[in-house]
Amino acid sequence: MTAPTAPALPDYRFTPGQGTAPEQVDGRLLRPLRGATPPSTKTDLRYKDLRDFLKLLEAEGELVRITAPVSNDLEITAITDLMNKRGEASKALLFENVPGYDMPVLMNTFGNSRRMNWALGTTDMNEIAAEIQGMLVPDLPKGFLEKLKMLPKLAQMAQFPPKLVKDGPVKEVIDSKPDLLRLPVLKCWPEDGGRFITFGGIYSHDPASGHRNVGLYRMQVYDGQTTGMHWHRHKGGAEQYRSLRELGKDRMEVACVIGGDPATIYSASAPLPNGIDELLLAGFIRKSPVELVKCATIDVEVPAHAEMVLEGYVSLDEERIEGPFGDHTGYYTLPEPYPVFHVTGIMRRKDPIYLSTVVGKPPMEDCWLGKATERIFLPLLRVQLPEVVDMHLPWEGVFHNFVFVSIKKAYPGHAKKVMSCLWGLGQMMFSKYIVVVDADCDVQDISEVLFRIGAHTSPGRDAMIIEGPLDVLDHAAPYFGLGTKMGIDATNKWPGEGVVRDWPAPMTLPPAARAKAEALLRDLGL
Repeated sequence: MTAPTAPALPDYRFTPGQGTAPEQVDGRLLRPLRGATPPSTKTDLRYKDLRDFLKLLEAEGELVRITAPVSNDLEITAITDLMNKRGEASKALLFENVPGYDMPVLMNTFGNSRRMNWALGTTDMNEIAAEIQGMLVPDLPKGFLEKLKMLPKLAQMAQFPPKLVKDGPVKEVIDSKPDLLRLPVLKCWPEDGGRFITFGGIYSHDPASGHRNVGLYRMQVYDGQTTGMHWHRHKGGAEQYRSLRELGKDRMEVACVIGGDPATIYSASAPLPNGIDELLLAGFIRKSPVELVKCATIDVEVPAHAEMVLEGYVSLDEERIEGPFGDHTGYYTLPEPYPVFHVTGIMRRKDPIYLSTVVGKPPMEDCWLGKATERIFLPLLRVQLPEVVDMHLPWEGVFHNFVFVSIKKAYPGHAKKVMSCLWGLGQMMFSKYIVVVDADCDVQDISEVLFRIGAHTSPGRDAMIIEGPLDVLDHAAPYFGLGTKMGIDATNKWPGEGVVRDWPAPMTLPPAARAKAEALLRDLGL
């Protein structure tokens, strides 16, 4: 007897010379993941730190060094935004001359599919998803030999936990009198409330369980020793912060990690369930444990190969107005009160690189991080919903506005069951519009999804509207973090789903006629 298995993962691998033409997979046309070609200068896509990754990018022509003076006040944003909008043609940017500061600023590090794939140690991030799926839904071993075949997977998993070491490059300089104003923190957009640290991994521990949480939360610099701590009410860091009151504590130690190996940087953005260590995911991706060192002034462990670490604490019942901030929605987040982070020390390399990012109207660098999450976490979704074939979070929806899902429909109302389940899964609860289509629809093709919505829906029958939590950045919601969400069933309608007329068949040509036509056009050079 075997365990239930989900359908095979969609394949979006890029074949050199294929261009943007779709490929045939499982009888369906799927758009390939563009640009995921292997680098010419490195075969082992493993990195000990950010600098190791930058060596590859420079060798592959993916990094541009800018030696002209460029201010961290709007100017770096202006250049980076223009580069972001070039999509696959964009480059990582190293600003080596930021007036008033003695360290370079690195931008757009993961800003196309090549760099995002290489950062994760692959040329196809779907391979990571397939590996995860193989571990989540394996065939149950039937005998002794089958059990032996599973041992390598179990041994591989044992290598992933982070490892504490005595020393690392991030401890080359320990500053017990920190001054954040010496860092080239960006003011990104004209109406921003100040300068914001935008790409720092925030490391904290649950006061009760001790479980580590790593998240990406922006931090507005108020002065040389304090910042805001913008963790949303629904995120892990905020939950740990709220637990202080229950335990009668008034302070939580926190570290902000800037830079590190690419897998560890990415994992801070991953929407893992509470209690699951993000560094386990990083170790799984990089196929080696993340090395950690103790902070100098607080009891928090941080990556030994980071560029710098801001150490400090947040106190209960201490808040300050944070914002406005030009956010990934393309609009300014309005000012709101958030906890205050007090810096007690800084550990850094002798010659640190300040890693930052700019968010705004897509496409931006964070779109590629989101695409990686979409691919890597699809197997986790399919454990709960094995009928799901594929999922797409289009950039136009800025992560939470649109979710397109294809399913192997099995019964009337199946699409609405999937919508309800998705709204109950972690951060999927923020999805404002969920569109469900049949398995033969390529959800990566927005044009095809829109066609199915137009062709297969009657609004009164196929729309489902509910009320619940929304992303706090959704300014259209009637209340802060609360509003209505809509599901749209764009599948073919079955008897029992309110269809009183015959449902027509789609128009398709026989395979033989299509093949003959393609052959004739090739002969004509067309």
